[in-house]
Amino acid sequence: MSVAVSYPGVYIQEVSSGVATITGVATSIGAFVDCFSAGPMNEATEVLSFADFENQFGGLDAISEASYGIQQFFANGGTQAYVVRVTSTTPANAAVAAAIALQDQVGGAVTLTATAASPGAWGNNIRIDVDYGTTDPTSQFNLTVTEVSVVNGVTSVVATEKYVNLVVNSSSSQDAAAVVNAASQLITLSEAASPGPRPAQTGTASNPITNANANATWTTLSLATTDTMTVALGATPIGTTAALGTLPANPTLSWLANALQGLLRGLQSGGSPALPNATVTVVGSSATTAYLVVKPGTNPSDYLVLSGSLATKLGFAAATENVQQYALGGSAVQAQALPGTPATQQPGKDDAWNLANDAAGITSGLIGDPNAKTGIYALMNVDLFNILCIPATMNLPDVNAAAVATAATNLCQTRRAMYVLDVPQQAAPRDTVPAIQTWLDVNAGLRSRNATLYFPRMDIPDPLNSYRLRKVAPSGTLAGLWARIDGSRGVWKAPAGTEATLSGVQALEYQLTDPENGVLNPLAINCLRNFPIYGPVSWGARTLYGADQMADDYKYIPVRRLALFIEESLYRGTQWVVFEPNDTPLWAAIRLNVGSFMQTLFRQGAFQGSTPQQAYFVLCDATTNPQSSIDLGIVNIVVGFAPLKPAEFVVITIQQIAGQLAT
Repeated sequence: MSVAVSYPGVYIQEVSSGVATITGVATSIGAFVDCFSAGPMNEATEVLSFADFENQFGGLDAISEASYGIQQFFANGGTQAYVVRVTSTTPANAAVAAAIALQDQVGGAVTLTATAASPGAWGNNIRIDVDYGTTDPTSQFNLTVTEVSVVNGVTSVVATEKYVNLVVNSSSSQDAAAVVNAASQLITLSEAASPGPRPAQTGTASNPITNANANATWTTLSLATTDTMTVALGATPIGTTAALGTLPANPTLSWLANALQGLLRGLQSGGSPALPNATVTVVGSSATTAYLVVKPGTNPSDYLVLSGSLATKLGFAAATENVQQYALGGSAVQAQALPGTPATQQPGKDDAWNLANDAAGITSGLIGDPNAKTGIYALMNVDLFNILCIPATMNLPDVNAAAVATAATNLCQTRRAMYVLDVPQQAAPRDTVPAIQTWLDVNAGLRSRNATLYFPRMDIPDPLNSYRLRKVAPSGTLAGLWARIDGSRGVWKAPAGTEATLSGVQALEYQLTDPENGVLNPLAINCLRNFPIYGPVSWGARTLYGADQMADDYKYIPVRRLALFIEESLYRGTQWVVFEPNDTPLWAAIRLNVGSFMQTLFRQGAFQGSTPQQAYFVLCDATTNPQSSIDLGIVNIVVGFAPLKPAEFVVITIQQIAGQLAT
């Protein structure tokens, strides 16, 4: 736009160059759909390493083929993937989230329900601690959420979250459900329809002690030097403590807590301290309201039941005694000494992922619902993915595997991605040449330009089974290989050859010979071979439309993937064109921008030809945009390229020279 001139002098204006840079999209973002031991359900979650996957989805799981595929993906060069956790649609076999009801101390009514953040047995290892050590001990509470792990009888803490000064009041900024649900990675809270007061404290808590600094309080407690406590660890009797002994002239709650802790730690069992790690803490404010809370040690599922004169005077053994443990699921003892009904628990349960007995439910879970965006359709919420792997099809019946593969292929066609098909093995092993030929003949309808198939399966060491070899589907390993080749050579390089070694693979389920390879290659079955020195390698680079008889333009994986790369990049890079004036200046700008993108690829060696004219063309002018198209609001851009095709067959001609002729 011209500047408005008003005085004699020099005016400067900036004019756009008209160049809208087109950036190439990523080419090797993996996508994996399967069951996992933990993690969000029916939600595409980005992972950037196998450690990241372990943190979010629980790591390797013997029933999850994709967990091994993801491990192989990152081991072979993958750097970014999306993971979708699904469950069977059969209710009896679906994963269930662990949960527990938190009760109030007054009447034992449910006030809050805590549920694990995602379904699965992992939630059974979540413990919740409630205490009243707040700025207002009479009405607020603190909540600590701990995920523990028990290995060989040793309990260790995996993760801890703490939320302070909470209330049960949906209109308050400190409402427990609102605060926890906004931040917690471990649980969600829901309030009861008619919530009671705050939940009861965990551990063994005394009655409230009001204004412990006043002598009148100690007079009310009527503590005597002969007072003792009888102690039980859960239902197991421990013994009776020594007498409380002489009280100081001006006792404090801290003194009392230390004295009680000493009595508990002094209990003997078989000549050794029975409760060496017992603790007694003062919770709250001794100037207003405080509580004594007793815990037996570091195991969050342990609790103490106290009785006797000392326990009675401190309110440990009263009718409203609070001996409470909140453990999600059913893996820990649930103590209950509150009035009312014992707190209810719902144990967390993993998928009963039985591919033989629940094929219909698992198939439905894998495919999902495109409207609800569940199953594979959760990937519709992802900006971009390039390689889809569903290794679970390896263990499905043929009909169910075909249904999953069909849906996956259609999704990949829609999203300009590739699907690496894993052949089902349940009906019969397909790790022989005749078996894989027969299966592909029967399932010829699964052929697609956006799908590919590798043969045979591979064996990798299984850390969950003393590193014995486990048969795994090829898709995860090959997806990682594609990513590695893309990074080192480019998407136009075939992910095959002696450079395409398969890391982590110790053996192949079938050792192919050259003649057998020659039978499968023309059928578009990509072979995995084991060569001396090189080890296992990928020895094929065809799409499922790559059978010789089909003579398709997209016979080869690198050609198809390069085309998808160009399509996606141009789709994103030409959004600025929409609603621009459809005339010669726009067409020139389009040719400049698209031509610059294609020229960059040419200089990187993505196309055939020694000159740009031989390698690609970009047409956008009056010939591609007649007035009829302009009237319809359409701008037509024609882009052509000469793809590089892999040298599948190397022919060397050797000829003897008969002899040197005299000249």
